[in-house]
Amino acid sequence: MNEQSTERLPDGFVYEAMVAGIKKSGKLDLSLIAATGPAVAAGVYTQNLVHATSIDWCRARTPSDQIRAIVVNSGNANACTGPEGEANNRRLAELAGKHVACQADEVLVLSTGVIGRQLPMSIIEAAWQRFPTLSASHESYLRAADGITTTDNRRKVATGTFTHGGRSYSVANMAKGAGMIGPNMATMLAVVTTDFPLSASLAQAAVSAAANYSFNRISVEGHTSTNDALVLLSSRQQSNLTADDEGFQKFVSALRQTCLTCAKLIPADGEGATHLMNIRVHGANSDVGADQIARAIANSALVKCAIHGNDPNWGRIVSAAGYAGVTFDPALTELRLNGHLIFAQGRPESFDAKVVSQSIRAEFEVLIDLKVGSGPGVATHYASDMTVDYVKFNSEYTT
Repeated sequence: MNEQSTERLPDGFVYEAMVAGIKKSGKLDLSLIAATGPAVAAGVYTQNLVHATSIDWCRARTPSDQIRAIVVNSGNANACTGPEGEANNRRLAELAGKHVACQADEVLVLSTGVIGRQLPMSIIEAAWQRFPTLSASHESYLRAADGITTTDNRRKVATGTFTHGGRSYSVANMAKGAGMIGPNMATMLAVVTTDFPLSASLAQAAVSAAANYSFNRISVEGHTSTNDALVLLSSRQQSNLTADDEGFQKFVSALRQTCLTCAKLIPADGEGATHLMNIRVHGANSDVGADQIARAIANSALVKCAIHGNDPNWGRIVSAAGYAGVTFDPALTELRLNGHLIFAQGRPESFDAKVVSQSIRAEFEVLIDLKVGSGPGVATHYASDMTVDYVKFNSEYTT
């Protein structure tokens, strides 16, 4: 979805964002996504043992069928901030709750930004006095999507629609992330809204599966954040829904697609990135094995540097696969870069390095296709390359 999108947003939600003054840049930094009634909520959160107080807050409140809003502040992670950070997190929920006429425990909180600094609550308290009126418009939605970003160069949104039982439903996804990306669950935030009716248990199953299909398969530098969260809200409830229901399956498909679209936008917007690596592994003994191999390649700094240098360095890719902890036979392995066969039967193929290098240089998205046998296992990961700009940015950015 973009500013010209004609796809409708889900019914039952309103959005807005403002400049509260948390970010020194003066950009939007406080977003509110609210349901017009009690909403079903589910979430998947970072597995990092060092995590933000907002993560504990959300984990304790999802899955649920009584959530009314999500408030997101950007520019401050509120991570490693102790009891004061916990009190500030609760106060942020209280302020948002007053704005939508609900209790603090009915508000989820997400934070992103610099670690180890207290939220500037005096600034935030003052800002809430002038928080704009929430709206269901696309413009308000896009402002909310902009308000959750930090080092992103562009907003990340996707919308999907489907019909079931003669009725149209919508799934809208807003996400942020450009650095500290090594999902487990993911280094990023994402908020998904839908008007398809769900139960809390099926919402949780759907969002967990969608994360594994999308946000858990991206990498910028392999660093799992303290604040990762993917949260789903549904404005309608259906307690007797089953996983086999045709409508639920259509919803799952739309959810997965919007999550994958936003997930790919994150490494594509990786700090300083010049290439997006599309890493496809097939022929493994299982999907789990293929996923391990693809993840090892995606997180390899040497592979990232090679792709940035437009270097068809098969040795770095194949050796990364070799240390992934998955058994395969190198003699049955084939590697293609942008369709060019460069490694097979345990040794490099005869190929024109200049031609392959030029094919990498010419395309932003670089296809790394690795066959490791004849098994049924397949997996795809997406990763950014690693550039001088990335190193420069993160050597100067305080975390």
